[in-house]
Formats: sequence, structure tokens, C-alpha cells
Amino acid sequence: MSRFKFLFLMMLISSTAVSGQENYLCQGAYWTELEGATMMKEFAASWDDLEDWSHRATRIRQGIVEGMGWDKVPDYSATDKVVIHSSREMDGYFVENIAIESFPGFYITGNLYRPIGEGPFAGVLCSHGHWRDPDGRVRDAMQIRCAMLAKMGAVVFAYDMVGYAESKQVDHKIPIGLLLQTWNGKRVLDYLLSREDVDPERIGMTGASGGGTQTFVLSALDDRIKVSAPVVMVSSFFFGGCTCESGMPIHKSSDHQTNNVEIAALAAPRPQLIVSIGGDWTRNNSIVEVPYLRRVYEAYGVTTNLHHVHLPLELHDYGPNKRAAMYNFFVNHLQLSYPTDIFDHTRGVFNDSSIEILPSEELHVWDDDHSLPADALLGDEAVTRYFLDEFCKK
Repeated sequence: MSRFKFLFLMMLISSTAVSGQENYLCQGAYWTELEGATMMKEFAASWDDLEDWSHRATRIRQGIVEGMGWDKVPDYSATDKVVIHSSREMDGYFVENIAIESFPGFYITGNLYRPIGEGPFAGVLCSHGHWRDPDGRVRDAMQIRCAMLAKMGAVVFAYDMVGYAESKQVDHKIPIGLLLQTWNGKRVLDYLLSREDVDPERIGMTGASGGGTQTFVLSALDDRIKVSAPVVMVSSFFFGGCTCESGMPIHKSSDHQTNNVEIAALAAPRPQLIVSIGGDWTRNNSIVEVPYLRRVYEAYGVTTNLHHVHLPLELHDYGPNKRAAMYNFFVNHLQLSYPTDIFDHTRGVFNDSSIEILPSEELHVWDDDHSLPADALLGDEAVTRYFLDEFCKK
């Protein structure tokens, strides 16, 4: 264990041995498929109605807050340190390069896609998973997803995971990665809500794989996200294979055990779309995970707020059919509209491949004219020490 993780876990629960905290980690394929299905039955047997579920939901959310150290971060929502440049008018939308301050000395890098017009528009956080070459934010599928949502009437913030693309102030596997990425998502949300052209009642979030984890974790903690769409990630037995997903004890403690299905359930009664495929850990969604989620939504009396699309022959990505499912979902729940050049429902035609893909270097925030600020913290140790010892103790 690194000394940074040691310091963080000691900060969380000083009265408990660090080795005990390590035993609470649920990582990767923590259970077999059968064990995951069995645990879902045990979870279901632990509550009967909305009152029961509310008590369980409170404990699950408390477990995330305590396990991640979310209760240690200050009430910080400043949105004045923003760098925006290289605005380009595309076919029905603008795209800009943007960086915002996450906390003093740490910056979130990304791109802002926004509709042409005055708004107010919906706002959408677009997170990404562990895809490289190129890194998630600048990949074709990410550009298409964000541009399409902008053409449909949403201000979209596509942002880097820590250690990816331009977020090079720390390594991706920094031990506080789960906390840091969730905090970054919260800061992106703060920024979107600070914009006069964004409607605070129409905020969505979506991402695939590790971006799906970011989506359901932040949605569980922050009800300012009104609509969520985690793609190819919600599983009863797989807890996320990276430090940024399961490197902190958010699923288990001395008095509770949960999994990502129940964390996703914390979004209820808000609208949520689950997208699954046949070739990864979401292959059982139709018979194991989604029935449990549906039971939670039924308890709230809002069964129509839970949507599920299963694509048994597809790969682990955010491909066209997955995007189409999300577009339809967001049209209904964020009051977006279909671009007529992309959707032709009279002929049953959908094609978002006409979106112009920009070279990755054109999407960079830091360039010859815009440098990483001089106050930037560099390296895992500097960021961890400041975040835990200075920022979280304010």
C-alpha cells in the first residue's frame, strides 16, 4: 500500500486498523455471477416497501460517503477560474476547449459542446471510460455523442478522467482516484449550473464502462443530476476493475454490504436508463440486475422512469445503438429534440456518423497560447497532500 492511501484511510477511520479497511474493498469480479445473483436475492429479502428501502438506501449512501471520504470535502462551489478558447461553429452547435478549477491548484480539462441559440438548454455531463489511443474525451464516439446532444439542445461538458488526455497532474491510479474523479464530476456539475444558458431542472449525465461508474456514483450522491444513463457497467458481481472505481471501501463496512446495482438504485425515483450487452459483466441485466432496479422504482410508484436496453450481440463500448438508446431517453426526459438530418422516423433511419470529427490536438486546452497555470500541483504526492491536508480540512 502506498503511503498516500495509508494516510487517507487513517484519515477516514483512525480507530480502525488499515488492514481492516483493506478487507472492505470489493474490487473487480468480487463475486461470481451466481454469487452476485444470490446476493441480489438477499438484498431483495431485506426490504418490503418504500419505507424499508429508504432506510437501506440511507445506509448505502452513508457507506459511499464514509468509504470515499465524501464527508471530508468542504462546501466548495466556486466557478470563477475558467479557461475557454478556440470556439468553433460547427453544423448546429459550437465546440470549445475548456478547463475549470477543481480545487486550488488542480484543473479539469475538457470540451464544451453547446447549441446555437440563447437557451436555456439542458446540461449534460459526459464522462468516459478506460479507453486509450486516443484517450476517452477525444475519441470519435465521444465527440459524436457530445456533438449530437448539443445539436439536440444540450450544453455538454466532456471531461478527462484523472491521468487521461490532458489531466496529467496525477497518475490515473492515484489511490484517491475514486474520490478525486467524483469530486471532479461534482465540479463540472457546479460549472454547468453556474451558466445562465443551462436549465438547472434539466441536468443529465452519461458515460460507458468507467464513465458509467462515474455516472451512477455521482448520481447517487448529488440529486442535482435529474436524469442518468450508465452504459455497460451496472453489474451484480463486477465492482469495477480500477482504483478509480473500487479502490476505496464504498461497498462494504463492518455493518453493511452492497454492490453497484444498489448504488445505481439510489438514483430512484429520478429517470435512469441502463444499457447492457451480452459480452461483458452486464450480460445478466435482463434477469438479475434490472428486475431489482424495477422493484425499487415500483416502490416509488414510477416504473416508467426506469428504462433498459439490452444488446446481446454488441461490444463493450458506447457505439451507435447505445447512443441511439440514450438519445431517445434524453429526448423524453430532458426535453431535447431530434435533428431532422440525423433522425428520420418516417423511414426508420438514424445515422449520427455525419458528425465532423476534429483532430485531437484541436481539442486540447493547454497549448502554446494557454499554459497550465503556474499554481498547478504536480504529482500524486503534491495533489494528495494538498487535497487531504489543506483542502479537506477547510
